[in-house]
Amino acid sequence: MEKIIFFGLAIPILAYVLYLGGTAIMKGFSAKEANRVEKEESESQTNLETTDHSINLSEELSKLNDLKEKGIISQEEFEKAKNKLLNN
Repeated sequence: MEKIIFFGLAIPILAYVLYLGGTAIMKGFSAKEANRVEKEESESQTNLETTDHSINLSEELSKLNDLKEKGIISQEEFEKAKNKLLNN
């Protein structure tokens, strides 16, 4: 009789503990995956910002060169503006 009571209580308690452990492990995996996705998104955003900055810099240098070639600005003004763009 004691064995029946023991197993009647022990097995459900053991099953509940295993269930809690399994859910904790799965939540950990889900959190890890969410962090990985968030990290990838932030890295891709950083890469896009760097690319945009490079494109803008190229465009600005091209515009300055066009102004210099047309004679609108002098060589000195071109050098100053170019240095200002490259140092920022």
